Amino acid sequence: MIQPKQLAELFLAGNDAEALVQVRRFLEEHTQHELFARLLTPAMYHVGELWENNEIGVADEHLATAVCDFVVSAVENRKQQGDGTERKVMVLGPEGEDHYIGLKMVSSRFRENGWSVKYLGPNLPLDHALDAAKRWKPDAIALSAALVYRLPVIKTYINEFLDLDPKPIVFLGGRAVSKANPEALRNEGAIVLEDLEQLERWLTMGEEPQDGYGISV
Repeated sequence: MIQPKQLAELFLAGNDAEALVQVRRFLEEHTQHELFARLLTPAMYHVGELWENNEIGVADEHLATAVCDFVVSAVENRKQQGDGTERKVMVLGPEGEDHYIGLKMVSSRFRENGWSVKYLGPNLPLDHALDAAKRWKPDAIALSAALVYRLPVIKTYINEFLDLDPKPIVFLGGRAVSKANPEALRNEGAIVLEDLEQLERWLTMGEEPQDGYGISV
């Protein structure tokens, strides 16, 4: 079975065909959630580390992201929308945050668990995000940050979302969360998810994170 670093090498080589073969082979014995949590996310984290260490360039990182995006789109299970009574979640990245693969994985997990998803993508200015939230009134808003220095901007988004009426549940996840000092993430009312496993447990069992981050950012 392919390992995350091996899959990352396929992404960096632009070998989308072989990457998809390997991912589909993985799915023969694993769930989509396991694919995202155990294979794709670690693979892209490895790409991010290579970029931060100047072992690959921006073009390499963009190529790997594009191939991963292709794979995620090819294997995504889009459930049919129900009668409009399902819970609603808005998924986005803040202004200046261009990473979006994690957002797509999160959107897929919410859809798979019966939520209506409005995927607004990365790099969304706060005023547009607030306008969308006021019009759509989501039950939850999921944010992601790949780089630690984006966290102050994320905090501003969280504070504004928590002032909405009705107030949504606000989630924060992404690679920055796994690398940051928990004390730097303190902010009343949002749920910090260190990984997709925690999101899955919340979606399926209502289990809140019990790690060092607690339920506050």
